[in-house]
Amino acid sequence: MNYNKKTIRDVDVAGKKILLRCDFNVPQDKETGAITSDKRIVAALPTIRYLLERNAAVIACSHLGKPKGEWKPKLTLAPVAERLSQLLGQEVIFAKDIVGEDARAKAAALQGGQIMLLENLRFDPREEKNDPAFAKELASMAELYVSDAFGTVHRAHASTAGVAAYLPAVSGLLVAKELEVMGGALNDPKRPFVAVLGGAKVSDKIGVINNLLDKADTVIIGGGMAYTFAKAQGGSIGKSLCENDKLDYALDMIEKAKKNGVQLLLPTDTVAADDFSNDAHRQVVSTMAIPEGWEGMDIGPDTIKTFCGAVRGAGTVVWNGPMGVFEFDNFAAGTRAMAQALADSGAITIVGGGDSAAAVEQMGFADRITHISTGGGASLEFLEGLELPGVACLLDK
Repeated sequence: MNYNKKTIRDVDVAGKKILLRCDFNVPQDKETGAITSDKRIVAALPTIRYLLERNAAVIACSHLGKPKGEWKPKLTLAPVAERLSQLLGQEVIFAKDIVGEDARAKAAALQGGQIMLLENLRFDPREEKNDPAFAKELASMAELYVSDAFGTVHRAHASTAGVAAYLPAVSGLLVAKELEVMGGALNDPKRPFVAVLGGAKVSDKIGVINNLLDKADTVIIGGGMAYTFAKAQGGSIGKSLCENDKLDYALDMIEKAKKNGVQLLLPTDTVAADDFSNDAHRQVVSTMAIPEGWEGMDIGPDTIKTFCGAVRGAGTVVWNGPMGVFEFDNFAAGTRAMAQALADSGAITIVGGGDSAAAVEQMGFADRITHISTGGGASLEFLEGLELPGVACLLDK
């Protein structure tokens, strides 16, 4: 996968009509529809401002939620247009459809320095099917395509990949940063390169573990998926999370680490609970000897020391997935210690989207991390070394 792609800085955008794919999939209040976090809208501002300042006419588009090809008023992008207007300090013209009469008329009339937003792309069933006719209709409104929704680049949809068949395609500043930082970490990391992987399931990270065992100097495994590794090695894990169909895979990965000379660190002690709740009884036990009826909920104090020690001397650290059930305060110590260790490490630190990004932000370490990815699924597939359709379609430098 070539990550060296042209960006808006490499092409002349002045006076051009630009189809800009953003990620405005914002969380909303279920009752009122009010936007509860505008972080994703704010993240798109540098690219939008760059284009508007150069007199480009911007036709922004995004999906919101999962309308599954149906028109759902609750999932309209109208509130996003309103919030974006406030943030930009200028009107965002809103189209009542996607490629219909209203959108086409407004796109045709759009002047340099103006911005409009199309209605929710996923209201049209052709978007997720990557229908060429739909992609062509979207592309016909513009002269250049800019991809700036990293959270969707692992999807081959009409607006993320299909339009590139009809328009020259480059990345926006947000996607460019993801490619530069994450691509750099995978292709030419500052060593030692430490990968920290957590989360509930081994099955979610199979390809990631496999790929990183070819690239990293140390791979750390915590979270629920560590118990599959413990059981595979003959441990008793009580009622901890375990994927019995992945036991052989876990042993294969332990072998691969040995063969590649990669240090594979697994938890030696565990904070176990007698119930899945914050107020459950707790005890620290060996990860290989969790009592019947108890389940592992977080890494223990010895493991915290070992894991944080490995991060301390790193040149590059990539972290994806929490170390325990961090939503419960009594089982958040491992995840908090890992966030602190990354913040204090002095290394190039990259946190993959999803739960680990939420943890780092909640715990107040976000401003001390080099890069927090804006895409959960996309950053996972990136770490897995898979080709991302929304990146592969961009012009090479």
